[in-house]
Order: sequence, then structure tokens, then C-alpha cells
Amino acid sequence: MKPIQPNDTGFWLLTQGSSLHLIEGQLPQGKALDFNLQGLNAMVIGELARQPVYLVEEKLSDSRQYFSLRDQLFLPEDVFNVLSCGVELNYFLNTHRFCGKCGSPTQITENEWAVECQNMHCTYRTYPVIHPCIIVAVRRGREILLANHLRHKGGIYTTLAGFVEVGETFEQAVHREVFEETGIKINNLRYFGSQPWAFPNSVMVGFLADYESGEICLQEAEICDAKWFRYDSVLPELPPRGTIALKLIEHTLKLCAEEERKIK
Repeated sequence: MKPIQPNDTGFWLLTQGSSLHLIEGQLPQGKALDFNLQGLNAMVIGELARQPVYLVEEKLSDSRQYFSLRDQLFLPEDVFNVLSCGVELNYFLNTHRFCGKCGSPTQITENEWAVECQNMHCTYRTYPVIHPCIIVAVRRGREILLANHLRHKGGIYTTLAGFVEVGETFEQAVHREVFEETGIKINNLRYFGSQPWAFPNSVMVGFLADYESGEICLQEAEICDAKWFRYDSVLPELPPRGTIALKLIEHTLKLCAEEERKIK
């Protein structure tokens, strides 16, 4: 990052954890001087409306008003992804101020998103850590499997998801998570899409799958409830628009409707 100059112009992304500073729902846009940003440090991480997006170094104390990144999921995907990138980069920089190998201070590199140890006998370079998670929609004919997780108890029903473990492929993680959480075995696994998920540093890798066998048996440490829902029935509360979870659900409901037409 470099010191911000008064006449630097563009969009300004200031973060506090997984929240960002907005003015009337928009990123501050204009000269640094207009927002009293001169003297702080920043770097360009992308572009919006043909103007640079500056990520401002996160400060512990700031009187500006901040809003949750989750509440911005309605934004166009390219805009949300830039915001996610900024939140995740500041998280990385804040948690890698010291070398994980020798403990010496680090410094942001000039030519890439990374930090490098300042100990001349070490110079270990670290890149942003991304934790891959799988997320999967399971279909059984005209039904979709939806679960109510403990963190959403009594509220949202969604698809199954979980972190990929060391030495595990994405596909193995999908089979394991579905079986661990519901006792269900699946087949016909296929890739659907992905979504950066800066809470704080993940990427969601989405799959579609078909039911193979088994009865629902809940992993009660994580799941409150899981049920099969017909595509044409009244559905429970679903994840918010903009999430890959909702995209998976909507796509699977269309597949269920197609299955119905085939039967008729």
C-alpha cells in the first residue's frame, strides 16, 4: 500500500471486519480530499465504472458508518466480488503482520497480493489464504433436500455445505458432508458454479447431486432439521438472493419441475 494523495480519485473501499463504509448505500466516490483520506494508505484492487477501486488500510478506530457485506448480496455479482475482495484482503493483511516461519515483521509486496518477511535471512512470502467450501443441492425426483442449521434455527432452510479437508477432493468432500449431516448417499455429482465468500476468507464451490439411498439421520451437532420438499409445495424461508445457495435451490426446483413434466 502507498500513502493516499489528496487528488487521488476513484471509489474508496474502507472495511471493518466483514463490514464496509457506505454513504447512502454507495461506496464513496471522488477525490481522497473529499473524504479526508489523505495520509492513509491504500492500493488499487479493481475497477468499477472505469474508475479505480482503492482498498484503504483498515484502522482499529474509525467514526465512519459501516454496513455488513452480507447485506450487499443484492448487488451485481461483479460489484459484490470487488467488495468481497477488499474485505478478504484486509483480513489477510491484518492477520499476517508477522512471518509465520520466523516471527519477524512482514511487508506488503509491490508486484502482487502477498506479504514478505523482512528478515533478510528468511524473506518468506505468504499469499492470501483461501478456505474452499463445498455446497450442494440434492434432488430426489421431484423433491429437494433442504436443511435447517443450528445457526439458523427456526429460520432459513438451505443446502448442505462444509469445508474441504486436507488431502480431500471437492467431490469427496461433497459425499462426506452429505452423509455426515443427513445419512444420505448421493450420485450423479456435477459442478454448478462458485462464489467468493469473504466471511472471512472462503470460496463456495457449488454442486448438484441426485439421491442414491438412505434415510435422513441428522447430525444434531450442526443440523436442527432436514426434509424433502416437493418443488410445487410451500417452501420454508430460503437463503437471500445473491447467494450461490439460492441459485442452487432455484436451479434444482427447475429440474424437479422438468421431472414432473416427463412423468406426465
